[in-house]
Amino acid sequence: MTGLELHRLTVGYRGRRGRTVASDLSAVAETGRLTSLIGPNGAGKSTLLRTVCGLQPPLSGTATLADGTDVSSMKAAELARRVAVVTTDTVEPGRLTAREVAALGRTPYLSPTGRLSDVDRRRTDDALAAVRAKHLADRQFHDLSDGERQRVLAARALAQEPELLVLDEPTSHLDAPSRVEFLDLLATLAREQGIAVLMSSHELELVMRLSDEVWLLRTDGTMITGTPGELADDGSVSAAFDRGRLRFDADRLAFVIDTRS
Repeated sequence: MTGLELHRLTVGYRGRRGRTVASDLSAVAETGRLTSLIGPNGAGKSTLLRTVCGLQPPLSGTATLADGTDVSSMKAAELARRVAVVTTDTVEPGRLTAREVAALGRTPYLSPTGRLSDVDRRRTDDALAAVRAKHLADRQFHDLSDGERQRVLAARALAQEPELLVLDEPTSHLDAPSRVEFLDLLATLAREQGIAVLMSSHELELVMRLSDEVWLLRTDGTMITGTPGELADDGSVSAAFDRGRLRFDADRLAFVIDTRS
């Protein structure tokens, strides 16, 4: 089932100094699957993510959800219920506990009083359990490790009950074991929660091992999509990332130093 579909989408910036970053993009992120957006620095990954989240308008084309709704036409309240976003921005929620931070994801559903209902509390606890962070619920957020914080932020996003979860570089502040664990968690969440998960990442080797689908955004503003194996075997990844003696080995799904030159 389609979770997000790009229809000849062109992204970039308007105005006198406006520019097109990527154009004529067509791709699908399916429900129940982890889709990873990769590409060289400056290719426009963050611009594309902001556009599909409804945070900035497309220059042309559309990004639509499962029922065909154009993300750019949605009002903020509906967008907050259907699309959840985890960014790289530092979160400093004062003295809030992990449960209280996760419960912020229920904001789009709150009554005018702003009080959590029993349903809101259950949804919050379910979200913490889904990201394997229920044991952190009563700890203060600022006391958590980076990996633990990222799990709680993912729980906050899940508490929104979205159909699309978008993450921008979610492993950028994590150590190596935590990166593997978190990407595996995202793939599990996509399947178990029945949502489409789209993330950008510089962790190319992990992405190629743990993703279901890959969107490769190239520096010329075009994009190619496929399974990790398909993009490795047809040379697309190598063409985008090989630098000098550094080569991407399609068999190992890893970077290697070419000692022949």
